[in-house]
Amino acid sequence: MVNASRAAGSRASAPGSPWLMLALATLGFALNFWAWALLSPLAPGFKELLALTPGEQALVVAVPVIVGSLGRIPVGALTDRYGGRVMFPLVSLATIVPVLFIGLAGQDSLTALLVGGFFLGIGGTAFAVGVPFVNAWFPPERRGLAVGVFGAGMGGTAISALTTVRLVDELGTSAPFLITAIALAIYAAASWLLLRDAPGRTAPTQSLARRLVATARLPITWQACILYAVAFGGYVAFSVYLPAYLKTAYGLTQADAANRMAGFVLLAVIMRPVGGWLSDRVGPIPVLMAGYAVVAAGAAVQAFTPDLMPVGTIAFLSMAAALGAGSGATFALVARAAPAAMVGSVTGLVGAAGGLGGFVPPLVMGAIYDRQGTYGPGLALLAVVALGTLVLTATVVRSTARRYEPQAAAPAVAPPVSGTGTRKAGS
Repeated sequence: MVNASRAAGSRASAPGSPWLMLALATLGFALNFWAWALLSPLAPGFKELLALTPGEQALVVAVPVIVGSLGRIPVGALTDRYGGRVMFPLVSLATIVPVLFIGLAGQDSLTALLVGGFFLGIGGTAFAVGVPFVNAWFPPERRGLAVGVFGAGMGGTAISALTTVRLVDELGTSAPFLITAIALAIYAAASWLLLRDAPGRTAPTQSLARRLVATARLPITWQACILYAVAFGGYVAFSVYLPAYLKTAYGLTQADAANRMAGFVLLAVIMRPVGGWLSDRVGPIPVLMAGYAVVAAGAAVQAFTPDLMPVGTIAFLSMAAALGAGSGATFALVARAAPAAMVGSVTGLVGAAGGLGGFVPPLVMGAIYDRQGTYGPGLALLAVVALGTLVLTATVVRSTARRYEPQAAAPAVAPPVSGTGTRKAGS
């Protein structure tokens, strides 16, 4: 309890500092995600310039996302060990290298794009830095909102989508990369000077491999992976595939379809902190159950390809809100049910599941349309998956949350003393 008193006293002596840390972390997340998503808007141009096949074009877009998703696993564990104050500047500086490489020398061949894209994936790992960093700064009753606000930094992908092509058209092919690199450099310096790890933060002493094995054995880890693969994976899938769907199913122009996709993304981003806030008020389980119920209903309606106005629009916007809220609620659950010293490791695995989950639905939808000439069965399958996830949440996940919440909350109040496998950061 002495450690808890010191931690409380440190927080009290720095009023408002948790919210400053949250703002800086969210900014870093958004900037790194901006960099992470630079290749996607330019992929059609690369296809034409380098005579890429559709498969090669898809590979250019996929490589950074896959690396960024899988890279969250070690980066989350490293954040548990070294803290966000070290990892945020480090990830930002590391991301500058591939950004400059692609911008200045990496656009003249498929090989160069793939090499640059591989290392560009580092930017996508910033998510696994921010969740444990933010989580440690806030008491349990506010972590849902805090982590949800941080999660809104995923809107950095929208910045890339809205600005990259325009900057290339107006200022040249290097412009978006140079501007992004400068923004990352400024952030890396500012975060090194201003970020502070939460008072009383504990750092594990076990090896990275042993901690990852221990994390994988936690029931909440794999359950949250499933929840996030459906919630955030669904968001990613729609943000990638919705323009093609709307253009094919409803005959919209490319510009109109892109604008509607932007509305879907914006609503999902806004609803992510709302989902966290609601989780603080009523608990993450009811929020998750409601979210998956809405997704199941919306996908079932859309499986019949109703008129876009108003039924189709209502169905898609309802799913956007539910997927965003569900993404926020998933990490509110992680903040409550995972041991405090393992939040980064759990976040890494769950974040990877969410990123990879976004690639399965577009592949399934494309295959179904090629075979049957309709998207209906694919959306019906989404409804079934969402319904199954709802049942899982109401039964298995609810039981796990009740069992582990008291254990997870304890380290946040009274960090373990020496001899328990963790130590104070910096000691």
